[in-house]
Amino acid sequence: MARVSTRNRAPEVETLDRALKRRTAPAAPELVRDLGDDKVQCLACGHRCRIPPGLDGICRVRSNVGGVLRVPRGYVAGLQVDPIEKKPFFHAFPGADALSFGMLGCDFHCGYCQNWLTSQALRDDAALAPPRDVSADELVGLAVRSRAPVVVSTYNEPLITTEWALDVFRGARRHGIVCGYVSNGNATPEVLELIRPVVDLYKVDLKSFRKDAYRELGGKVDNVLESIERLHGMGFWVEIVTLLVPGFNDSEGELRDIAGFLAGVSRDIPWHVTAFHADYRMAERRDTTVRDLLRAAAIGRAAGLRFVYAGNLPGRVGDLEDTHCPECGATVVARQGFRVTRFDLGPGGVCRRCETPIAGFWKADWSVPAGNDGPRVPRAVPLRPAPDL
Repeated sequence: MARVSTRNRAPEVETLDRALKRRTAPAAPELVRDLGDDKVQCLACGHRCRIPPGLDGICRVRSNVGGVLRVPRGYVAGLQVDPIEKKPFFHAFPGADALSFGMLGCDFHCGYCQNWLTSQALRDDAALAPPRDVSADELVGLAVRSRAPVVVSTYNEPLITTEWALDVFRGARRHGIVCGYVSNGNATPEVLELIRPVVDLYKVDLKSFRKDAYRELGGKVDNVLESIERLHGMGFWVEIVTLLVPGFNDSEGELRDIAGFLAGVSRDIPWHVTAFHADYRMAERRDTTVRDLLRAAAIGRAAGLRFVYAGNLPGRVGDLEDTHCPECGATVVARQGFRVTRFDLGPGGVCRRCETPIAGFWKADWSVPAGNDGPRVPRAVPLRPAPDL
């Protein structure tokens, strides 16, 4: 039988799934429960997956290997220095940069996902954001060199990559850097207790107030609502975003329900209503208009929320990008898009006109960096590439 030459054969291409499974480590003990017979239960998100040997959880990145829950470690798929307003956090370090990193995967499958290239990489062949190897110390070093006072786990769902975020955040805290999650809020008490010592900022996407809508996205609204209440009760600084999708979650009744719920937790929770643009698997829906955002914001204010913002249409929503003192009405932080155009907060986050404390995660020694009146754009951060997939 003639031998087949392999001299000029192209190297075998590694699948993304296999590449990611090489970049794992055992789960934190607090986030796994032994069910016997090598079956485990993952406690990182509200799905609480019961995973037999050789299978993955719903997120596709937390896997049972021989009775051990293996979880993502040692890479990023997205890495930038972003304006903190992009997260968005409006009541923490206005005008600051935030080192933003993310991995791959999500426990939801939203048809309108704005970060689908990373979050849906293991469900959709068109979504490909290859991993780049990096150590936690390297990420902390990048934050220090960038003079970013905040590091944020974002781009994919950080709950399912919590162990990696903790590696990064523990190093960041030693440098006085504040840490945050940008999340869908599908949390468990176990994961929130685990991250609380190193996470202060937590943004939740409250996508709807209807059970059937959340079911369509792959989640349960009750889990998210309970997490918001728990986050506030545990002392995280919480900001809420609702991406206003026409015909999906923008009815007056639903918006009233969302605003009423948030006001019932705390009138000081900032609510960002942001503009949807047709994307991913919801390309047939119309884009959100200025009128849509103004209507939603009015509903939020009528419910008693003190801080309601309209996003993704910079310069077109009047004063709904600005922070106002709830007592005297003075503009304490003015913005256009990701740019702070005026900063009039006193030390510790008080209104300079009437000295009313403005709710937020303020630091007494923080002020807007010099030169913040210019345009601000995200800055990519170089890292060595991972091996070819």
